[in-house]
Amino acid sequence: MTASANRIAQPGATANPVIQVESVSRWFGSVVSVSDVSFDVYPGITGLLGPNGAGKTTLLRMITGLAAPSEGAVRVFGESTRNNPELYARIGVMSEHEAVYGFLTGREFVEFAAKMRNVENVKQASADAIENVGLTFAADRKMGGYSRGMKQRMRLAATIVHNPDLLILDEPLNGADPRQRVHFQNLLRGLAAQGKTVFVSSHILEEIETLADSVLLIVNGKLAASGDYRAIRAALNERPYHVRIVCSEPRSLASGLVGLEDVDAVNIDPDGALIAQSRNVLSLQMALPRLSQSAGVRLLRVEPLDDSLESVFSYLVTG
Repeated sequence: MTASANRIAQPGATANPVIQVESVSRWFGSVVSVSDVSFDVYPGITGLLGPNGAGKTTLLRMITGLAAPSEGAVRVFGESTRNNPELYARIGVMSEHEAVYGFLTGREFVEFAAKMRNVENVKQASADAIENVGLTFAADRKMGGYSRGMKQRMRLAATIVHNPDLLILDEPLNGADPRQRVHFQNLLRGLAAQGKTVFVSSHILEEIETLADSVLLIVNGKLAASGDYRAIRAALNERPYHVRIVCSEPRSLASGLVGLEDVDAVNIDPDGALIAQSRNVLSLQMALPRLSQSAGVRLLRVEPLDDSLESVFSYLVTG
């Protein structure tokens, strides 16, 4: 799962991917922004995650046709994305940087986008899109008075006003408060449930972890891993899992743990909790009740410390 050319099928993947990125590289002079990246994206929600400067925006620009690959090929719905106006009609793109006209009302802003997309019933389509993002109450207010989160949601309304089959969203939740984030995420899940493809770039780990069906991790311009984050973590066999164990007698239990074949190390935190490093968590979990009973120790809590997207991301970035 760590090879750049590896393709991981998403749950429910159809025979034909919506986005195909094949051995794509992009460089600017002597600077390589994206290097030999390959992946497929299917209907549902796919998250693109990576640190700043990893090449995420360059990759999105190639997928949307705004930039040409230096090498390789990008296809959306089986077609090249460069200079393909008919294909653009099926795509909705929301860039990272806030771009609104403060002197326009939200309704005027979305209607302008609808006209640019040659939508037949501009007013109805705009009203529906604004209702979808939950901003009907603010539709006739000037956008200059909107909060950052409200501007983002109205930008999404403008992105979906022509009912695209594919949404490409670059950092769409920037500036949204927790309530707005939940609404935004529910909206994206609803669109995915309709059979649409949502491709979301974000640096916020918990958002991708809770939102995306599949994750693409890009580091230093290369695809570091792809698939469900738990499957990615399970494939990283070279790194032991860390398990936190809270018990009544940590030193007594630690002496038993260090004798287990599948335990590499045991440390005691300042708060008295044990941190066990193991390459076989299932074996450790099965052994713990037996060890605690024989040592007369009461187990209070057992929890994995790195069963999360953050742990996978940190490991891949730090190498």
